[in-house]
Amino acid sequence: MARFYYDGELAPGARIELPEVVARHLRVLRLRPNEAFVLFDGRGGEYPARLVLQERKALVAELGTHHAAERESPLAVTLAQGISSGERMDLTIQKAVELGVAAIQPLLAGKSVVRLEAERTAAKVAHWRRVAIAACEQCGRNRVPSIAAPLGVATFCAAPSVGLRILLSPGGTKGLKDVLTSGTGAVTLAAGPEGGFDAVEEKLFAKAGFSAVRLGPRVLRTETAAPAALAALAALTGEF
Repeated sequence: MARFYYDGELAPGARIELPEVVARHLRVLRLRPNEAFVLFDGRGGEYPARLVLQERKALVAELGTHHAAERESPLAVTLAQGISSGERMDLTIQKAVELGVAAIQPLLAGKSVVRLEAERTAAKVAHWRRVAIAACEQCGRNRVPSIAAPLGVATFCAAPSVGLRILLSPGGTKGLKDVLTSGTGAVTLAAGPEGGFDAVEEKLFAKAGFSAVRLGPRVLRTETAAPAALAALAALTGEF
């Protein structure tokens, strides 16, 4: 059944005019009055909905009973991702959301191909949020992971953090199973851009308490590394 994010608060029995982005999708799907779909507002759970009014410029839906369905990972992972170029970053965010990441912190790294100017930063974060919302709609999640404004590596490493800290590094001497302990509830996972983090940045991560972890004998692309690590963490913690 088609699922859509609604940027506002939903309530059982409410009638709402659907935003244009949702209405456009429903028109493409050719849904008719009384046909069903699902809405969620990111606050947890979801609502069955049906079209009750269909006009050329507006679609109105009526909501059913709230379903407290949660499909979140038991491991709260914050992905600190070095910003990569174009579709690579979009793909990383999409797959990370599908794999249950709780939050994403983009990092401006020394080897990042992308250089964001101040006026472009807000637009880029808004774009990444749309990518995350679309991934939630597809995979069944009812909570949209937060995507923070980009930070430099030094600023990020200086900020306080709770839980286990992992740096994905081809030079790491440990595997994920070596650093993950029973009862781990929160993880910060750092993954580099194209070319990885530079030597200075790796030292900053080490000083901040990050354990350098190697994902097997092969060097993975930036858009592969974080999703592979998230999938491995899910398997190691029993979600898969």
